[in-house]
Amino acid sequence: MEYAGAGMNILITGAPGCGKTTFVENVARELAGLRPAGFVTREIRDAGERKGFALVSFCGRTGILAHVGIRSPLRVGKYGVDVPAFEAFLQDLQLARARLVIIDEIGKMECLSPLFRTRVAEALDSPCVLVATIALRGTPPVEALKARRDVEVFCLHPWNRQELAGLVTQRVKSVLNNAGSTG
Repeated sequence: MEYAGAGMNILITGAPGCGKTTFVENVARELAGLRPAGFVTREIRDAGERKGFALVSFCGRTGILAHVGIRSPLRVGKYGVDVPAFEAFLQDLQLARARLVIIDEIGKMECLSPLFRTRVAEALDSPCVLVATIALRGTPPVEALKARRDVEVFCLHPWNRQELAGLVTQRVKSVLNNAGSTG
C-alpha cells in the first residue's frame, strides 16, 4: 500500500503476551532519531505477581495507569484505573506537535479516559504517523478504531515479529522522510 504525503496509521494487535510492548519498544528504539512522542505500558510486578500497569513516555516521564491498590469506581478486572493520573500524564506528552506518535496500548483501561480517546482520534486524523498496539478483542471503541478505513492492522505472532518490525520501521521512515523533503 502506498501513502500519499505524511499521515499513516498502523495498529499492531495480537494475543495477550505475544510481545506487543516489546515490539513497540524495539520499533521506537529504531526510530529514536525521529523523536517519537507517546508511551509504553509496562507491568508492575511484586514477587512475580502482576500488581498493575505503569506508563513510561519516550521523554522519560512515568506514571501509573492501574493498580490493585488503587481505589477507583473504574475497574478492569482486579485493577483500579486512575483516570485523573493518566490524563495528567497525557497532558505533557505533546502528541499534537509530533510527526511520529507511538502508543502502547489502545485497550480497555486506556479507553476509560475521555482525553485518551480524544488524543487517539486526533492522532488518527492528523498528518502524523501513528504506530500503536491495540487489543486483539476489545470494547466497541477499540473495535471501531480497527475498522477505520485509514488504518492498517497487523497481527503480531512469534513467527512474523522480525519481518513486521522491519516493515513498520521502513514504512515510517519512508513516509516521514518523503514528507520532510516535500514540505
